[in-house]
Amino acid sequence: MDTLSYRTVSANKETVNKEWIIIDAENQVLGRMSTIAAKFLRGKYKTNFTPHVDCGDNVIIINAEKIKLTGKKWTDKIYVRHTGYPGGQRTRTAQELMTRNPIGVVENAIKGMLPKNRLGSQLYRNLFVYAGSEHPHEAQKPKSIDLTKIK
Repeated sequence: MDTLSYRTVSANKETVNKEWIIIDAENQVLGRMSTIAAKFLRGKYKTNFTPHVDCGDNVIIINAEKIKLTGKKWTDKIYVRHTGYPGGQRTRTAQELMTRNPIGVVENAIKGMLPKNRLGSQLYRNLFVYAGSEHPHEAQKPKSIDLTKIK
């Protein structure tokens, strides 16, 4: 009998256990907080991580309006979008985007860290961002995550 052989466990929709995680973005640097949130959305910290399956958690981010950007990113970071018409490229700085839509900065950062396919779109639906400290997901009993202890 070969004692060193183990079976590889591959997760699927039925065997995945999804949890609810809450992250407080107050005084957190945008990029560092976003990488951790994307890791939880993807499920890469789990032992049964499978790249082609949504095995991540549902992530709630509160206090998105109190996020920090380092350096001169508030004025120098530019968000580009296109209307679809000729000459329709529109740009906005991080400061302008934050005044118009405070959750847009956080959502844009996390969406850019997810896969660019159908799985990424499905994972993005598990993200819930709120500008204030109130959220309607108390019934799911989310676990609070301390970002200072996660590497």
